[in-house]
Amino acid sequence: MSGPDDSSVAHVDRRLAAILSADVKEYSRLMGADDVGTVDMLTTYRTAMTELISEHRGRVVDAPGDNLLAEFSSVVDAVQCSVSIQEELNARNADLSVDRRMDFRIGVNLGEVIVEGDRIYGDGVNIAARVQALAEGGGVCISGAVCDEISSKLSLDCEPLGEQTLKNIDEAVRVYRVRASTRSGAAPRSHSAETHPGLASSEKPSVAVLPFANMSDDPEQEHFTDGITEDIITDLSKVVGSLSSRGLQSSRTRTERSRFQT
Repeated sequence: MSGPDDSSVAHVDRRLAAILSADVKEYSRLMGADDVGTVDMLTTYRTAMTELISEHRGRVVDAPGDNLLAEFSSVVDAVQCSVSIQEELNARNADLSVDRRMDFRIGVNLGEVIVEGDRIYGDGVNIAARVQALAEGGGVCISGAVCDEISSKLSLDCEPLGEQTLKNIDEAVRVYRVRASTRSGAAPRSHSAETHPGLASSEKPSVAVLPFANMSDDPEQEHFTDGITEDIITDLSKVVGSLSSRGLQSSRTRTERSRFQT
């Protein structure tokens, strides 16, 4: 028996790519309210997106209806482009009434794709589209593969949404929501780092101990109130490890200054 003729086996071109998928949130509602105005706005917004994709070394693969599919050779470029797109479109939306704003949802995935001419297919593309559907209007969601790649390269917070079961995808996919707190150029931060909302990394907690007043008419009791203040400062230095001795010394200095001023 002879083996299969190798010449009859079709060659499939595959490559690893970062895929950006975007669509308009509540597109049907916008079209129902003003179809002509919505199409004009979509054209304008998509032109701005295409320019940003080109600036970030990507290419638009397809743009049917309110969707847009783009491919990048760099996952960092894909994510940076996604953030730039949302910043640009959110700025444009700021001048519009809430009911007329056009919010795009963006999903980014890193995976293998099948290439056929200028088109790309496969799970890599499908996952990007499913991840995009989990994004908020004006927001960006990324797959776990993307988050793993950018965690040490970009200063973006990646909020975990857990493993998601995506339609027509065999295995669950880790999904993250991108929080663009800072742009690239700052110190990179891993998505696993703990953050404390409301407290900037440069801020340090501090405690000021104010002097106690001597409520008696006996001036000899004054040293007791001074002693209580000093005891509290000493105890705090032992209990609150996050307070530096410098901060406590500053508190003591403020206490003395306050005492002399009163």
